[in-house]
Amino acid sequence: MKSFSIEEINASLKGILVGATTQTITSPEQLELANNNQITFIGNRKYIKHWETSKACAAIVNEDFDIEPGENRALIKVKNADIAMAQLLELFVEDGPVFEEEIHPTAVIHPTATIGAGSRIGAGCYIGKNVTIGKGTTIYPNVTIFDDASIGNATSIWSGTVVRERCVVGSYCIIHSNVSIGADGFGFRPSPDGKGLLKIPHIGNVVIGNGVEIGSSSCIDRGKFSSTVVGDGCKIDNLVQIGHNSKMGRCCIMAGASGLAGSVTLGDGVIVGGGSCISDHVTLGNGVLVGGGSGVMSDFGDGKKVLGYPATESKDMLKQWVVLRKLVKESK
Repeated sequence: MKSFSIEEINASLKGILVGATTQTITSPEQLELANNNQITFIGNRKYIKHWETSKACAAIVNEDFDIEPGENRALIKVKNADIAMAQLLELFVEDGPVFEEEIHPTAVIHPTATIGAGSRIGAGCYIGKNVTIGKGTTIYPNVTIFDDASIGNATSIWSGTVVRERCVVGSYCIIHSNVSIGADGFGFRPSPDGKGLLKIPHIGNVVIGNGVEIGSSSCIDRGKFSSTVVGDGCKIDNLVQIGHNSKMGRCCIMAGASGLAGSVTLGDGVIVGGGSCISDHVTLGNGVLVGGGSGVMSDFGDGKKVLGYPATESKDMLKQWVVLRKLVKESK
């Protein structure tokens, strides 16, 4: 178990230390749950009142908060407590699962595959024909990477993930458990005889940029003709669906249970709230913010904030909700 003194933590965070504690700090914890060997954080004024009753020996707080540490307790004042807490968590990250050998003997690796120096492949993995894996990449047990796929440098792919044929994953990515990359897109048409549905083949691939993180059980479907693209730095939550031929710009965020239908285009820095759905062939400009639970059925330009079902600009949707509430009250 890792542990630090308050002075060591402050040196890492480069904050202003107020007060002192002799306690050894073994982990961070929420304000109300912390014990006297734990550090907490206060990033919102409404939680200041709980500091006095908290058992935490230390707290990271915003520098403009008026708060006293107390006896044998310390505060580290920083510009942004949320960011400082993220830095603190890095200190306490434990080492990952142990690889006793770089390539486990039960892994099945095609002789034409290329494995970069320092890469590790766990038990039960399948690495197909002409697969390329870069340097320092970690493939955890029971991952499947099919023919002609490419994985970059220093990427981590967790157990249960499937990377289908010809798909590309960049460098410094984190792919969590049970992600599907490159499955067939959802495409069907009525059959000519009118007796069923005709499956449309999808012969494209998926291209994932550098520094992308994809949460557990998310699915990114291959393109019908060309590529489904996830741009550099995108962060995708658990249980997210990205449909065939969609294209995400740089540093987009998609929260849990959200989805893109086919051929959606997102600009850079788009944020899609949890449970939101973007209809096929919709284009959202740079920096668009989609509120949680929304259904977006039309294009929106750069910087727009949209909300509701069907989604419209948030200020207009909020006005509609106010009118509806008035109507309900008047009808009673």
